[in-house]
Amino acid sequence: MAESKSLRKPVFTKVDQLRPGTSGHTLTVKVVSTKMVLQKGRADGPQVRQMRIAECLVGDETGMIIFTARNEQVDMMKEGTTITLRNAKIDMFKGSMRLAVDRWGRVEVDEPASFTVKEDNNLSLIEYELVNVVEE
Repeated sequence: MAESKSLRKPVFTKVDQLRPGTSGHTLTVKVVSTKMVLQKGRADGPQVRQMRIAECLVGDETGMIIFTARNEQVDMMKEGTTITLRNAKIDMFKGSMRLAVDRWGRVEVDEPASFTVKEDNNLSLIEYELVNVVEE
């Protein structure tokens, strides 16, 4: 009998295991800092639609990465907060990795974690060359 998928506990990923082009990550990280990069409100429609994007430096005991928080995710990104990202994916932005959670994933505030963030290993500072493989 195949084990049903819903019963499997998620496998938690550590920050230093993240690679370009990967998705489906579940990680528990601490918010190191948050910077609002875009805040737009549109009051021309029937309901006021606001778009907010923040770049948040998050990390665990293996390293840090920039998490791009959108809209209501921004409210949870307070410095020092422990959060669990479910079904997170890696987006590439100007050749560097960013962590993101789209509508298929979840951001949850968690119990404070006991680890200390390893701040001298920021994965978002690594530049990746975008290489196109040409089939011969």
